[in-house]
Amino acid sequence: MSTAELNSKWEQCLGFIRDNVSESVFDAWFTVIVPISFENGELTIQVPSGFVYEYLEQNCLGVIKAALTKIFGRGVQLSYRIVTDKENGLSRNESSQNLTNTDIRKTESADNKAPDQSNAPLVQDLNPNLDNKYRFDNFVEGSSNRLARTAAETIALNPAGTAFNPMFLYGASGVGKTHLVNAIGMKVRELHPELRVLYVSAHLFMVQYVDSVRNNTINDFIHFYQTIDVLIIDDMQEMAGQAKTQNTFFHIFNHLHLNHKQIIMTSDRPPKDMKDLEERLVTRFKWGLVAELERPDFELRVDILKEKTRREGLDFPQTVINYIAENVTDNVRDLEGVIVAIMAHSTIYGKDIDLDLARRVLEKSQSYERKPVTIDNIISKVCDYYNLSPDLIQSKSRKHEVVQARQISMFLANKYLDMSTSKIGARIGKRDHATVLHAFGAVRDQIQVDKSFRADIENIESSLRC
Repeated sequence: MSTAELNSKWEQCLGFIRDNVSESVFDAWFTVIVPISFENGELTIQVPSGFVYEYLEQNCLGVIKAALTKIFGRGVQLSYRIVTDKENGLSRNESSQNLTNTDIRKTESADNKAPDQSNAPLVQDLNPNLDNKYRFDNFVEGSSNRLARTAAETIALNPAGTAFNPMFLYGASGVGKTHLVNAIGMKVRELHPELRVLYVSAHLFMVQYVDSVRNNTINDFIHFYQTIDVLIIDDMQEMAGQAKTQNTFFHIFNHLHLNHKQIIMTSDRPPKDMKDLEERLVTRFKWGLVAELERPDFELRVDILKEKTRREGLDFPQTVINYIAENVTDNVRDLEGVIVAIMAHSTIYGKDIDLDLARRVLEKSQSYERKPVTIDNIISKVCDYYNLSPDLIQSKSRKHEVVQARQISMFLANKYLDMSTSKIGARIGKRDHATVLHAFGAVRDQIQVDKSFRADIENIESSLRC
């Protein structure tokens, strides 16, 4: 390898290291290193003293090896040329401990200590938040999702032991992203019960982060996530524009990746199109595999319909299956919804499941146009329901009924509109994004424990669809 190429690669290594250690550590210990040679898979670097060599080996070997693996490739060996007498040009050579890739772990400096995990929940006590109805055996494979499906199964067999770390899946709503990442989690728990697996939406991650800041438990929040072996985060686009949440996730991501833990993420768009997301995060998202789940083609739609009817014990003629597949083209959820609608019409009205019934159900659903939901529409419906003036929602009033109506408006806006929490807060009472996240959590939690309140929310949602 030429000197110019070696220097270029070493600069890339330094860029990686700079992002993963404190500035003081980088300036003190890494700026003094000089790359000497790269031959037969072995990199030789020069350090100015034995003390520097010992410090790097004892405190920074994890991040160094991760950088070398990233830039030079797997299996690279590391050796040092240690200057013992600068004036007379004397030096000695030492080999690194040469940790294998599966043993790499980040040994932190005093400025960046690894978390105390002694209080972390045991594996069997951790709720992974997985949905067990989403498994590989009921995920229908086709040309539009084959790459993602194959990679997912590979990861499940050997978490963090493949080149697919991190794994970033993207695609439109309803194409199977959530199903696939849940399937990975379920399979990992089956094959590797000793591993800590966690599925969480990006939105819930943000809510937890905001709560930890308010409760002054941010260190516990970070330490908990750093104990996870397989972290699955859904809908990463939700973090766009949330600088503090992104910064915290950045450090969690680095810790997990350097310690060879598996990271899996989904989004409705590829990393390069994720606006208001820090470039250093976008770069990391592309380190492993970025795979798209495309909208299902006709053949896959037919297979999905057959699998759905088979699981439900339904008897749909092939002509009906083909008709649905030809006319419902957007996503899997729509396909399954049509199956349910046809079955309901057949049961309620005593009709045979045939092409005529399928046409009538689809024609009715396609001709029905919902009015677009807007923030003004949401505020109006909420205020009508609670007999309040919309002006009160925008005011600084702290009356209980006004606060509740304001929180419900924020909850519904977050649920139905493709808007950031910051924009929602600006439009509803001129609040910040943290207030919106808190409102979402408060309404969600009350829905789960208060049947009367849940009925109120359902009634308001029904009025939005009119």
